[in-house]
Parts: sequence; structure tokens; C-alpha cells
Amino acid sequence: MPLAATDNFSSQPMVIQTADLSFAYRKSDVLHKLNLNVPTGSIFGFLGPNGAGKSTTIKTLLGLMKVKPGMISLFGKELSNNQMEILQRTGATIETPSIYEHLSARRNLEITRRLRKVPSSRIDEVLEIVGLSSDENKLVRQFSTGMKQRLGLALALLGKPELLLLDEPINGLDPEGIREIRNLLLKLNREEGCSIFLSSHILDEVEKICTHVAVIDAGRIIYQGETSGIRQTNTTGNILQLETSDNNGCMRLFPDRLAGQSETTISFHYQSKAEISMIIRQTVEAGIEIYSAKPELQRLEESFFQLLSGEGAV
Repeated sequence: MPLAATDNFSSQPMVIQTADLSFAYRKSDVLHKLNLNVPTGSIFGFLGPNGAGKSTTIKTLLGLMKVKPGMISLFGKELSNNQMEILQRTGATIETPSIYEHLSARRNLEITRRLRKVPSSRIDEVLEIVGLSSDENKLVRQFSTGMKQRLGLALALLGKPELLLLDEPINGLDPEGIREIRNLLLKLNREEGCSIFLSSHILDEVEKICTHVAVIDAGRIIYQGETSGIRQTNTTGNILQLETSDNNGCMRLFPDRLAGQSETTISFHYQSKAEISMIIRQTVEAGIEIYSAKPELQRLEESFFQLLSGEGAV
């Protein structure tokens, strides 16, 4: 069963909602009763291993793969009956951006601009947004992978979308390219008010930018909620590292919480701030001096793999 969303999550207005979204290819189930709830204004990470159904889900949200009416709503409107209106408010990149490498960045944008019937002035705006103004006349074949990804985003932004659907937007990028795309997505969300739904398997980056996540495995959602909430699914919890005047004595106080020990520090599992306070208070009351205390949050990556193994699911 998928894990429950947090209380305030379910009360927010949603830019994407699905109702038992299912899809089969050649009688083989790819998606099985997905109930996505993507809050308006969020950066929503859609996580899962290869073959879990991430790209298929995005294609169904864009109407590229047909599903039964009533399964998908964007902006509060059912997709199959309002597809043209919805797509005018939506930008997307799926897998490799569709660009002509023998043309310049500006020429690529001009072709899409005419198809979407947006003002020519918008080209300069999106080039500025993605940081390609100085390279607008360079042939795309001369672009780095990161520049091509930014051009793909520029194409998606031409219609001033309220929602961006991005399939692996940082896949194949070097660290500098990843940083550029990360900063760009944060800017679009904060300054342009754009809701962003992105699939990714690069968990460190998801943790840095996403407000909410859903984890999909074998076509089923196994977690959905705020990014911070996924760490609470980890049965071992977070780690509190202490340096004390008597690490062995401290260990005897909390034997069931012991996470590790080094020459100078001792570590304990904790689940909440209240438990941090309790560990510190009882240590001091036992006459043990604390020289340093360092809480370490459970990383998204560790919680993600625990969910996939079935240890974190409820």
C-alpha cells in the first residue's frame, strides 16, 4: 500500500491529480492505479528505478498515451475533455529534448514559437531565463549537453507555462550542468510561480530542490508526500553524533539506540527532536559532559532504497 501523505499535503490545491491511473502495454500492466496529488506551486519529484513507469506516467499526463476518461485532471480540469486548453498552460521535455542540431538556438525557438503562436518577443525572454542569450546564434551541434538541456527548457517555456513536466532533466549532465539546471528550476518556481513535476533517479538533487516526492516501483506508488516526510519511513531513523567525556558510559545509557562508535564520538538513532533533547538531558543528568552534538538527518537516498526493499512501506 502507498504511504499516506501528510495532513497539510492533502488539503492543498492540486495542479495534477490522477484517479486510479492505469496503463497496459500489450496486455502487460505498466501503471497500476496511481493516485497522484501534486500541489500547486510545488517542485514535485517523481522517483523510481528504471522501468518503474516514470516516463509512461508523464506521457499519459500529456495525453501522448491514452487512458480512460476521468483518470487525469490538470488545473482541476479533466484531461481528455480539455486537452488543448491544458496543454497551452503546460510545458514539457520528455527524454531527449526535440531540437534541430544543424540550426541555431534562436532558429529552434522560432520554429516552435510559430507552432505555438506566441509573440516573437518571447524568444528573447526565454533565452535570458535559461542563460543562452550570448549563444543564441551558435549551432546546437556545438552546444554542451547542459546547454542542450537548457535549450530544451527554453522551448518548454515559450508558452509561459504554469506547469512544467520534465523527464530526467539532469540526466547525463556534469556537475556544473546539474547546478545550472537546479538553479534554473528553483528560479522558475520561486520567481515565475511555475509548478514543476520532474522524474529523476539522481536523489541528491531531488533532495535539494523538491518540496514533495512520490516513489513509484513496478507501476505502483509506494510513497507520496512532503520530501521531509519520506525520511520518517526509515525504521532506523536519523543519527545523533556525540563527543562526550565518557563515551562508554553514554553507550550504556542508550544501548538500544547505538548506531556506531569511533575513537572520539558515539552515535545514536533518533526519530524526532524530542528524542534528541531526551538523549542530551539524560546524558548530562548522568554526570557525563557533552563536548559536541551533531544531528544528521536520514538522507533521501537511504530512505528511498529502504522503501524499494519493502522495509519502509506500510
